[in-house]
Parts: sequence; C-alpha cells; structure tokens
Amino acid sequence: MANIKSAIKRMRSSRRKQERNRVFRSQARTFVKKARTLIDEGQLDEAQEAVQQAISALDKAAEKGIIHKNNAARRKSRLVQHFNRAKGL
Repeated sequence: MANIKSAIKRMRSSRRKQERNRVFRSQARTFVKKARTLIDEGQLDEAQEAVQQAISALDKAAEKGIIHKNNAARRKSRLVQHFNRAKGL
C-alpha cells in the first residue's frame, strides 16, 4: 500500500480508469466472440452484421487508447479473414 499522498491519488485514479476501460474491452471481446460463433455455425448473414459490430467496438477501444491501434487492426484482420474463409472467398 502506498504511503505518499500522490501515489494514493494515482492508485485511485488508475482504478477509476481501469473500471472505465473494462467496459470497452469486454464489449469488444463479446462482439468478436459472437461473430466467431456465428461464423462457425454457418449463419453468415447474421455473422456479417456481428463482424461489423465487432469492428466498430475494436475501433472505439483503439480510439480511446484502451487497446493499441495495431492490436485492433490485427484482431479485425483475423476476424475478416475467418469470415471470408467461411464465405468461400
């Protein structure tokens, strides 16, 4: 536990940021998982909408600095590749 006043404040503020960031990170993970599940089940029409939602969520997380922009780009790329393979492109 920190003894210095500024360190105590830094712990409080980082905890607040962590809670705020968790929402966007988990939202992105949820949308990606949903899209992958739909792709694996062969429901490509619903999967296309889910892929768009996942891409949007990843972009938002990257824009806010919650995940690195290259991390978001890599995840989007892998998801779209997975979708295109299932679609037969």
